[in-house]
Amino acid sequence: MKQTLQPGLRSRSRIRVDEQRVTRHMGEDLGVYATPDLLRDIERTCRNLLQEHLDEGEDSVGPRVDLQHLAATLEGMEVTLDARVTGVDHRAVTFEVTARDDYDDLARCTHTRFVVDKDKLKERLEAKAARAKSDR
Repeated sequence: MKQTLQPGLRSRSRIRVDEQRVTRHMGEDLGVYATPDLLRDIERTCRNLLQEHLDEGEDSVGPRVDLQHLAATLEGMEVTLDARVTGVDHRAVTFEVTARDDYDDLARCTHTRFVVDKDKLKERLEAKAARAKSDR
C-alpha cells in the first residue's frame, strides 16, 4: 500500500438505476433498486477509491459490510454514492458510505476491505482447489 492511503480520502460515484439493478419480486409496477445491487455498487466505489493507493500486485476483498437500505429508488433514477476512508489498520481499510437519490437518503454503510497480495491469494486458492479436487 502507498503512503497516500489515509483516513479522510473521499470518492463520489453516480449510478443510474438501470433495469439490471431493479428487483421486481413484488410486481412489475413495484420495481426498485435491489439491495444486492446497491451493495455491489458500494463495494465497487470503495474498491475504485482504494485501487488508486495500492501497489502493483495488490487488490482488495470486502469481508465486512453493515448496510442500512433506508428508502426505495425507482428504475431510471440517479443515485450518488459518497465514500470516505475512516480507518486504515495494517491491511484493513474501513469506509463510511452514504447513498442518496434526488429525493431521499437511500443508504448508510460501513464497509471494510482487506488489501491482498494477488500472487499469495492465487497460491491459497490453488491449494484450496487442489484439496477440493482430492476430496471428490
